[in-house]
Amino acid sequence: MHITGGCQCGTIRYEFKGEPVQQVACHCTECQHQSGSAFGMTLVVNANDFRITRGEVKLYHSTSTSGRRKLGAFCPECGNRIYHQPEWRQGRISIKPGTLDDTSWLKPDVHIWTGSKQAWVIIPADAKAYETQPG
Repeated sequence: MHITGGCQCGTIRYEFKGEPVQQVACHCTECQHQSGSAFGMTLVVNANDFRITRGEVKLYHSTSTSGRRKLGAFCPECGNRIYHQPEWRQGRISIKPGTLDDTSWLKPDVHIWTGSKQAWVIIPADAKAYETQPG
């Protein structure tokens, strides 16, 4: 696979060559705040397969709902989150899939923190689901 994407204003562009490891929908309250929506999505990829092709991201350290630290990468101009890199996922990054040029193929195979999901969100029967952060 060859995937490209970038931020809203075009300052940041990236590419990913390889197969995604996992597609995750996270329903924790932090992801709800960060995404401004009912959940956040993550496309987990091997870090070696990803590279920024234009611009330089701004980095921000935060602590997730599970208490683990992660590094967020944002466009310094429009503020769009491009990816995050959780400390517990060594060698992998989590692209924010809404920044992909083509999102037509996305379908989360895992839903996490479903204990705090919005009541109207229905988890597909064929997806794995966890009330909190899986081990």
